Amino acid sequence: MDLNIPKCKKFSGYKPCEPYKNCFEDGCADESDETRMGTKILIISLDALGNVLLNTSILHSVKRKYPVSTVYWLTLPNAEKILQNNHCIDKIFIWNDENRMMLRNMEFDILMNGDKSLYACAFAIEVKAKRKLGFLLNEDGKIIPSNYSAMYSYKLGLNDEMKFRKNMRTGVDIIHEVFELDYKKDGYIYNFTKEEKEFIKNYKKEIKYNPDKKYVGFNTGCSELFPNKKMTIQQHIEIIKNIVNYGECIAVLLGGREDTERNVQIYDALTEKEKKNVINTPTTMGIRKGACFMDIADIIVSGDSFGMHLAIALRKYIIVWFGLSCWSEIELYGKGIKLIPEGLECAPCWKRVCPYDLECIKMIDLKRITEIIKQYKK
Repeated sequence: MDLNIPKCKKFSGYKPCEPYKNCFEDGCADESDETRMGTKILIISLDALGNVLLNTSILHSVKRKYPVSTVYWLTLPNAEKILQNNHCIDKIFIWNDENRMMLRNMEFDILMNGDKSLYACAFAIEVKAKRKLGFLLNEDGKIIPSNYSAMYSYKLGLNDEMKFRKNMRTGVDIIHEVFELDYKKDGYIYNFTKEEKEFIKNYKKEIKYNPDKKYVGFNTGCSELFPNKKMTIQQHIEIIKNIVNYGECIAVLLGGREDTERNVQIYDALTEKEKKNVINTPTTMGIRKGACFMDIADIIVSGDSFGMHLAIALRKYIIVWFGLSCWSEIELYGKGIKLIPEGLECAPCWKRVCPYDLECIKMIDLKRITEIIKQYKK
């Protein structure tokens, strides 16, 4: 039976897209490029909040290559808020049984799976798509590249010498290659809603924001998966004391729920005079509000964490230090400085437990961070 279903993004098959509009019988009244489905693309990006945010950089290239297209994005529940209000994504699917059932019964022109996890690759096998780019699972349960352009990324994960010593390419560059997209140093995409912009405006009034001051955001924590991506509490205290006593700076403590007590300890270690130039932002209001608080800062000081990626997405100037992770893979888009543990043979290592007494953290140049902050011009 040929029902002649409209190829329109607005048509659901359940109710009219607008009251009293009957596109099923009368034909689609809106045939613009914005509403035509065109090339149907499913992007799978589930793991690590920072990686999901980094992967939004491909959407610019996706839309250049497939200007008339419908983009679906499958992600884990904790990453869904990162993708909200993204003008390049037509629909976000949360990783659950119901959504996987729906996606299995849809047909796509292109599947893009950038995750090298068993469950993401296993699901990618089940999806019906004319082309599959990225990573899949073979009959032995091994992760394999789906296309030749994914080979560099695939080898990078299997060769420590290549990953830790030889690779000079950023993750943004590599993921574009995996998906056979044109890399033009496009940035991450994170869009505030109108309500969030109003929230930021009102919060600035609440803290008596002074545009003549430099607001320095300190992303003090990191994921509990890799706890050694953060400076010590004492190191944060030392830098903050130096800059707030300098006179031109306001320190802004940032972080997630897991950083609440840490930020309290940093704040409580300051004198009453110093506290007047420090803002301890709420840490329990979720990712979207956390981004709002970060947006008031001009500079962000951070380790390689989700907070760093969020700062990149918000186009902030970033001072980021590295130890266990690969600094060459991070793209700062010309807005920041990487502090690298020079001469430390064990770094990077990606170890969750350090056998060398966290030398990479101890050798962070606090004076240099302070000087960079002082020299920064708004």
